[in-house]
Amino acid sequence: MHTRNPVVAGQFYPGDRASCVADLQECLAERSLPESLPAEIVAGIVPHAGWIFSGALAGMVFSAVRQRHEQVDTFVLFGAAHRYYGGAPALFDSGLWRTPLGEVAIDDELAGAILATRTAVADLRAHGLEHSIEVQVPFVQHLFGGAAIVPILVPPGEEAVLLGEAVGKLLQKADKKVVCIGSTDLTHYGPGYGFAPMGTGPDALRWADTVNDQGFIDSALRLSGESILAGAVESYNACGAGAAAAAVEAAHTLGKTKGLLLAHTSSGEVMKSKMGRTSTESVGYAAIVF
Repeated sequence: MHTRNPVVAGQFYPGDRASCVADLQECLAERSLPESLPAEIVAGIVPHAGWIFSGALAGMVFSAVRQRHEQVDTFVLFGAAHRYYGGAPALFDSGLWRTPLGEVAIDDELAGAILATRTAVADLRAHGLEHSIEVQVPFVQHLFGGAAIVPILVPPGEEAVLLGEAVGKLLQKADKKVVCIGSTDLTHYGPGYGFAPMGTGPDALRWADTVNDQGFIDSALRLSGESILAGAVESYNACGAGAAAAAVEAAHTLGKTKGLLLAHTSSGEVMKSKMGRTSTESVGYAAIVF
């Protein structure tokens, strides 16, 4: 049996069980959910930085799902492809994923059904060093004990839209509760990221938040995978555009017509509020449900 061991535990999030649970509880308590949530949640978009920066927003999405659905059988986790350069989405189709909280099983039945649509390929090695899905798994384990996962790395191409549509069609006929999660951070702004079209300083970072990130958010809220992909190419406003596009297309196929923004922040804002420091660089984060 294939088992994927954690590669960023102790870096992006704690490496031992007790500290992991404590940090999860802190992330989940940091921000309140809006009073009005969709009656049914079929998908979400979460960030994937270290928990100290983006865990609260990821926690909002998983908390919203929990509030509406006490039991979820499977999470399809669409991840950003930071180190995978294949053309087709890469699916971890069988076995287990291990985190400091224990092991979570792959839903091999659903994984096999997705592979049968020919919109993804089985590729376990592609997941070896990727963190964008790993940092979500402890939230699943903590809030939805017994839930399985289907991890898929999704490059930012047209295949992402086809994958999302195919998964949505499969879930239309599913006899269990499945939620799709797309993992992406937003604009990586500053000289260190090689992207600073507005220069440096507070006004430039404000532009990254209110203009560049907002372009992604608008596309996501109207469930346009094509616009998410195009925006990432034109504006560099999402590192996981493929993952986000797949999630919104799955939601659209399942009948959703709009998304709900739960929160939007940036690493710069987090640094200022939690650490009392400022930076010339910043990364955007959004929490969205459908």
